[in-house]
Amino acid sequence: MDLIIEGVVKAFHLLIALDPEVLGITFLSLMVSGTATIISLAIGISIGAIVALTSFPGKRIVVSLVNTGMGLPPVVVGLFVSIFLWRSGPLGFLGLLYTPTAIIIAQSIIATPIVMGITVGALQSLPASLRLQILALGATRIQMVWMLVKEARLPLMAGVMAGFGGVISEVGASIMVGGNVRGYTRVLTTATVMETGRGNFDVAIALSVLLLSFSLVINYALTLIQQRDRPR
Repeated sequence: MDLIIEGVVKAFHLLIALDPEVLGITFLSLMVSGTATIISLAIGISIGAIVALTSFPGKRIVVSLVNTGMGLPPVVVGLFVSIFLWRSGPLGFLGLLYTPTAIIIAQSIIATPIVMGITVGALQSLPASLRLQILALGATRIQMVWMLVKEARLPLMAGVMAGFGGVISEVGASIMVGGNVRGYTRVLTTATVMETGRGNFDVAIALSVLLLSFSLVINYALTLIQQRDRPR
């Protein structure tokens, strides 16, 4: 218990002292995970809406694959991204391995199925007659999709939080493709693992407290946006 208290105190000291390394790690964590979440939203909501609102052969198989992807192990993603970005890999010429961009790519792959699966479920839960009513009022297909997305905004915001939560707390893929390079690709999760391995439990707890605190603040802000226009 004393160790936990010591870690919490150290977390406050690191914040108050504005430790440059901790601030850099924190900023990189938020930047990488935030960018990955935005990319996953753009891809996940777009493809999820297409899957949910169109009929085609094998749709159930596609939805099943999307749902399976929601539980995609991060280490598997890290493995395949590493293979593709390796010097002798198909994309090795880009020189992206062990860079923040590589972490963004891996985290985007992890978050996209989560957002896509929730989008498919949210849009499919809407009454089928709602689409016909919107089109009958003279809306175009794009306007119809937009209105359906707005109608399903509550579960979609949950998808945003789930996607962000999935990547900000991810560690396996980040280490594999980022390398945990000090001052360059080290994020809060990988730094916590490293400090734990060194036996610096107070520092590891401090980093964990920072991670949990920032996750709480961001998710609280997203919750306020989600609940602001909630039907009563």
